[in-house]
Amino acid sequence: MSSTTGEIKKIVLLYSGGLDTSCMLRWLQDKYHAKVISFTADLGQELGEKGSFKAIEDKAKLLGVEKHYTVDLKEEFTNEYVVPTIKANGLYQGIYPLSTAIGRPLLAKHAILIAEKEGADAIAHGCTGKGNDQVRINVTAKALNPDIKVLQPLVDWEMGSRAEEVEYAKKHGIPIANANKKYSTDENLFGRSCECDVLEHPEEIPPEDACAWTVNPAKAPDAGEVVKIGFEKGVPVSVNDEVMSPVKVIEAVHKAAARNGVGRLEHMEDRTVGLKSRETYECPAAVTLIAAHKDLEKYVCTKHENSFKTLVDQRWTELAYEGLWVDPLRDDLEAFINEINTRVTGWVKVQLLKGNARVVARDSPYALYNYKLATYELGSTFDQKASAGFIEIHGLQSRMAFQLKKAAKK
Repeated sequence: MSSTTGEIKKIVLLYSGGLDTSCMLRWLQDKYHAKVISFTADLGQELGEKGSFKAIEDKAKLLGVEKHYTVDLKEEFTNEYVVPTIKANGLYQGIYPLSTAIGRPLLAKHAILIAEKEGADAIAHGCTGKGNDQVRINVTAKALNPDIKVLQPLVDWEMGSRAEEVEYAKKHGIPIANANKKYSTDENLFGRSCECDVLEHPEEIPPEDACAWTVNPAKAPDAGEVVKIGFEKGVPVSVNDEVMSPVKVIEAVHKAAARNGVGRLEHMEDRTVGLKSRETYECPAAVTLIAAHKDLEKYVCTKHENSFKTLVDQRWTELAYEGLWVDPLRDDLEAFINEINTRVTGWVKVQLLKGNARVVARDSPYALYNYKLATYELGSTFDQKASAGFIEIHGLQSRMAFQLKKAAKK
């Protein structure tokens, strides 16, 4: 970041329309005496009190932006970020399906594209200095354009609380949709995160109002439902035999899972910057789709492929979470992941019941399962007598080592 304000004449602000970025819009103009271009991305989020993308644009213009961009990124987000996450069974620390994490490099990419188009000197975003999102946006932005300046008003300005931001907004005529908002949330079509207030106390149970998408599992339908998800080369392509785009698959699975209470995640998470953070997520589609994909993948791969892919998936997930989307290792790992997924074609049935997503059936033309070998009924083609020789060789060194260990104790 430049230490002198005179070097910055035009700034692209990642603008959500909320309190933080609205205060930033005014603060950036006053601090740098620069023109500000606002950029809002449509990642499939629900806008709530913000109303509409048109309302967000109108608010930005009211606050003095030179130009506003609203960019529909749902297809790109799904095809280039969500689908790779599904293929990688991306669950950070076994729980979090990367919903917010994978959206950040995409936002950085388009902020840089707009900055280059408009001749801007800097981009600005509403990330704090404690979180992961600053890492994800800053690393990606500086990789795409090493000369761009990245501004973080939440780190640099004097305001230290939401109450002070509210006072700043009132003083400068900035409309406030919800001054008493309890939680800080982030949404896209793959998930919702919720932080702040009582959620910052891990010893407290999250209140029901921290969830906005999912039915309380205790109140979900007793019968539940079974959803059939079709995959082609690892990509979700159908729901209940109706072929549709991956975006539509996610939307359909989201609705089914949410009404059955699926997708509530409670997670003590290790952030990239070293802090441990209590996180509350709602990811109905992500939880369901990753469970289905992982089951089908396991069905078509060998024992050795399945074992090794867990290591590849974990490292891929860590890179994505830690903001290293641009790292060459992600491309390297993804080459392996994509090769594995060439056989992940077929369908999976998932039972959605009282908050649980349980795979109950699957089928694939590439399945390694063979009924005639596996059956315990008459007609099995597996020669059970062959097992004796296998067991003798398989356990040889283990038996020898055990006997030596036993002898040494005498």
